[in-house]
Amino acid sequence: MRMDRDRSGEGPIITGIIGRGFRVDEGVYEGLIVTPERADGWTPPGLEALAIDDLAGVLALDPLPEFLILGTGSRMLRPPLALVKALDARGIGIEPMDSRAAARAWGVLRAELRWVAAALYPLD
Repeated sequence: MRMDRDRSGEGPIITGIIGRGFRVDEGVYEGLIVTPERADGWTPPGLEALAIDDLAGVLALDPLPEFLILGTGSRMLRPPLALVKALDARGIGIEPMDSRAAARAWGVLRAELRWVAAALYPLD
């Protein structure tokens, strides 16, 4: 008897890391914005220049996500304070971590059907 996990409602699932990027369903993305509704390739600016406008796909969610998982590449770096404040003003928290950890966190949180979003920088 074969038993498959029911993935309805979980949205896009990150199934692997390929080179500098992430496998989602049938696509591979170096930079990635992923929400409960969709996954999109993303070409982010340098982390020090990351601003709220670079996260339009996240801000388009209705309702807004509980928080943003920010994968900062091969190692964890702090996002700009202006970005943290801009997200906070919209009621969105931010959890920075390295992009591998962020991809794993995405899977765990979406399996719990948490309404979160992730922005993942490519791995170095």
